[in-house]
Amino acid sequence: LKKIHRLSHINTWFLSRLRALIDLEQELEQAGWPPDEDLLRRLKQNGFADKQIAAICGKKEEHIRTLRQKLNLFPVLKQIDTLAAEYPAQTNYLYFTYNGMENDVSEPEGRSALILGSGAYRIGSSVEFDWCAVKTGLALRDMGYKTIMLNFNPETVSTDYDESDMLIFDEISTESVAETFRLLKPEGVIISMGGQIPNNLALPLDKAGIPILGTPPASINRAENRKLFSHMLDTIGVDQPVWQEMDNLESAKAFAARVGYPVLVRPSYVLSGAAMAVASNENELVAYLGKAVELSSEYPTVISKFYQNAKEIEYDAVAQNGKIIAYAISEHVENAGVHSGDATLVIPPQRTYLETLRRIRKIGRKIAAELNITGPMNIQFLAKNNQVKVIECNVRASRSFPFVSKILRKNMIELATRAIMNQNVPVQDSSLFELDYVGVKAPQFSFTRLEGADPILGVEMASTGEVGCLGEDFNEAFLKALLSVGYTLPIESMLISSGSIESKAELLESIHLFDKLGIRFFATDGTARFMRANGFKVQTLHWPLEKDKKPNALDYIREGLVDMVINIPKNFQQEELTNGYLIRRAAADYNVMLFTNRQLVQRLAEALSAKRMKDLKIESWESYR
Repeated sequence: LKKIHRLSHINTWFLSRLRALIDLEQELEQAGWPPDEDLLRRLKQNGFADKQIAAICGKKEEHIRTLRQKLNLFPVLKQIDTLAAEYPAQTNYLYFTYNGMENDVSEPEGRSALILGSGAYRIGSSVEFDWCAVKTGLALRDMGYKTIMLNFNPETVSTDYDESDMLIFDEISTESVAETFRLLKPEGVIISMGGQIPNNLALPLDKAGIPILGTPPASINRAENRKLFSHMLDTIGVDQPVWQEMDNLESAKAFAARVGYPVLVRPSYVLSGAAMAVASNENELVAYLGKAVELSSEYPTVISKFYQNAKEIEYDAVAQNGKIIAYAISEHVENAGVHSGDATLVIPPQRTYLETLRRIRKIGRKIAAELNITGPMNIQFLAKNNQVKVIECNVRASRSFPFVSKILRKNMIELATRAIMNQNVPVQDSSLFELDYVGVKAPQFSFTRLEGADPILGVEMASTGEVGCLGEDFNEAFLKALLSVGYTLPIESMLISSGSIESKAELLESIHLFDKLGIRFFATDGTARFMRANGFKVQTLHWPLEKDKKPNALDYIREGLVDMVINIPKNFQQEELTNGYLIRRAAADYNVMLFTNRQLVQRLAEALSAKRMKDLKIESWESYR
């Protein structure tokens, strides 16, 4: 303990508690199977989960649960004493413990339902799923149900003491859900509102005999399991990017050689694009697979063709018994390749063909019927040349549900909850989506606080917040959204490093628009030569790695001589200490506006040409009808 304390500076009291847990684990390893009642009780009293004990014993979680039931070893549900025993506490803060003799609460009167929350706030799962959980509870109460919330994050609104009739602070796991059902006997559990953590429990809860409300667990698995979902799309005749299940590195290399790079690697049962990556050549594919993906036979990894310069479109919907009753279609400003949580989202779509929207609605109806969905669903589409392909389907609420609900002024989660509870929910009038205004959701990032992180967008989510704004047209809503997440106007100077020759050519019109606004241009060598060849006045700045050459791009960023940096990467997988990385990192470190996406730059140029600051109206949400 003294040595660990010296190395870690962790208080020796805490270290002694940790050592006691390790001693218990070693005692269990030596005891063999099955552990006796005394040892099992001590393990549970010290916080060991059934899943942990099973892993130590080389068994399955259900073996431990069965053994506990046989030994009549169950936790009790206690109230947190917020009054330090001065008065009897009547709080709604509940927790399971094996260190008590009796329950402090009893089964609620009347009908009740259990809602699983979103767990810890982190990238990909934050207040948007908490909003969904809270709205679910309100809808259930309105229907006359008692609500039970299981969530362990005290920062959430769903864990406010008055948001539910019973609030349990405990792990979101099969074990805690099973114990909740044993004690409180709700009609079922709603797993589709808290994001990926509850959704991942679909099959384990079903196997444990827990009634899941809404979409059947087998359908959830068909959507989450990449291989099963891809097979299903083939069966029902819905187009998707060319794909293959990945068995090993050689099969992945052979697939990529056959369909052509770039390719996308996608594991099953993940949130916010975790462990996904785009590889633009064999070296990138080998390097990525070597460090990131653990190939699993239970939850397969799929490799698919990645389509460049394709539009990504989001389809959020509510279904009941496989029939769509409400939907919202929004488009990404950025092309496919930027995670939906990092993309700038627009509703209603501004640059999508009507025929594309018609095909998306048709495919949405097909998938909802095939999976017999009841409740919320989200499908992500690729659209290119009026061809539509399905990327993935999430049979749960998505992080865009609050945004589309507020823009459409229709609470999609309330509709989903009523559908889940078998209430008669009429199909919503499609005129709901004919809006006289535009909503734009812009992401917010924490790159300035993440030392060394590359401030670039990709298929794995990085944003830590978002702002939704409304305007009479896209340009107004877009500029408001950018201002709201920290960009500043007006722009007087910009540094441009525009990437590949294709990227340079596509940005030419935007540079013309910036030039008309009187913006002063700085550029790195290749971009500067391209701009001069096209008639622009521009000052060349040397690359960061050319430290001895002046003027240097890094010096101009550090000294505040540029208001905005445009840096378009050439590859999907970026390495540190390239010139591009150093420019992007300097922009983040010195709080200079940074754009790394070509489509965003193009929309910004158009918006600045069409609107001035005085044109941006300050209106309340209620005023947009």
